[in-house]
Order: sequence, then C-alpha cells, then structure tokens
Amino acid sequence: MILDETDKKILRLLQEDAHLTLKDIAGKINLSLTPVHDRMKRLEKEGVIEKYVTILNKKKLGQNLIIYCQVTLIKQTHDISEGFNQSIMNMPEVLECNFVSGNFDYLLKVVLPDMESYHHFHQKKLSVLPEVSLINSFFIISEVKSTTVLPI
Repeated sequence: MILDETDKKILRLLQEDAHLTLKDIAGKINLSLTPVHDRMKRLEKEGVIEKYVTILNKKKLGQNLIIYCQVTLIKQTHDISEGFNQSIMNMPEVLECNFVSGNFDYLLKVVLPDMESYHHFHQKKLSVLPEVSLINSFFIISEVKSTTVLPI
C-alpha cells in the first residue's frame, strides 16, 4: 500500500489524538469532510489503522511497577512455544510478549502495583508454566520515554 502525504498527516494527527473528529482533522489538513472520511475508512479497511484506544496513566491506576522478563523455554519447539503463547494471552499483567532471538526466547513487559504483586505473579503464574525453564527480571527505575507514536 502506498501512503501519500495526506494519509500520513491524518495518521500523525490520529496517533497524537484519536479523539479528533473528522471536522478537526479536515480543518488541520485543509480538506473537506468527505475526502478525510473516505481516506480514514480506506486506512481502516486496509489495516493501517488497526483500532482506536485510550491510553491510561499507569501510576494513577496504581500500576507503579514495570518489569521486563526474559523467559527461556525448556525447549524451542513449536508445541512448547504455542503452549506458552496461549498461557500468556490469559495474563492481563503482561502488556507485551515478544518471541526474540538471542540468549533467551521471550521478552515480556509486565505491569503490576508493587513488588509483592510481582512476587505473586512470578511464583504463582509465570514460573509454574510447564514450558518455562528460566526467568530473568529487570525492574524499571524510571521511564524515560514511553510512546505509541510510530514515525511516519
């Protein structure tokens, strides 16, 4: 799919504020409502825009601890990976789960209220998975940059 500069402008605006109305976007890029609407529908249909979400403030919701977990599986087979994937999908504490190359198999981003909650998550949810061999955890001291905005 080829994105022209107008498509990119729309996407940049939506990444900064998905709450913008068609009228707001049209005014900012000097187009009428109909072409903006048509472009947005095309971008949605073609999967460039996956969904619209609200980003919440973790700290205001008491989710004060961010942890990255390096997870090594007992074996690197398809069935073991699929079993792990299915288990992770049912853990709301896990914000991101990525299958990676290197010295471990998965990198998880986990958010929880505090260290006690992480201890419970680690002992009762993650380490008990039959596919898991080793977990190395890193605790975020200070979040320097966190964004969902892709460079377009």
